[in-house]
Amino acid sequence: MKRWTGPVAVMLLCAAGTHVLTLHLAPAVIMDRAMAALAARGVALHAFTTPQRVTPQSQQVVRSSPDLYYALCRYDLAGADAPLAVRMGNWPDYQSLSFFDARTDNFATLRATGRGIAVRLLPPGSAPQEGEIVSPSERGVILIRRLAPTAQRFAAAAEAGKADACKLENVSG
Repeated sequence: MKRWTGPVAVMLLCAAGTHVLTLHLAPAVIMDRAMAALAARGVALHAFTTPQRVTPQSQQVVRSSPDLYYALCRYDLAGADAPLAVRMGNWPDYQSLSFFDARTDNFATLRATGRGIAVRLLPPGSAPQEGEIVSPSERGVILIRRLAPTAQRFAAAAEAGKADACKLENVSG
């Protein structure tokens, strides 16, 4: 039995190390692939992309809710000398603005019914003031969700989405 103690201990140590490395590295790898897939699908950098209505045929990985309008904005604050100005337009029903970092963590969600929201997204290490959110990573994704259970409500949500904005602020003024 003693001769197996060393190999079993090494095996357990390797398994634990592999597990910890996987948990540490997997989110960044997943988000990196997601950002590349979003770019390939035409999701703009620093701009909300107008979505198509969710159907079983339009889903590639995760089944999104067909009752929601989704708009996505990829962001990259690396080397940016200005914050990202994010605005979600008015909508009479439920809507939310969610921020996801490079490790897939949802670090902020703002909800609003019957009104819009405007915030500034700052790079990591910044000191936020009122109306500002600091991103834990330089890259990530911003998601708007609006309740739009019918084709007519989806069209209305798309119209409301014209007031959404996700862009780097002009440094000179």
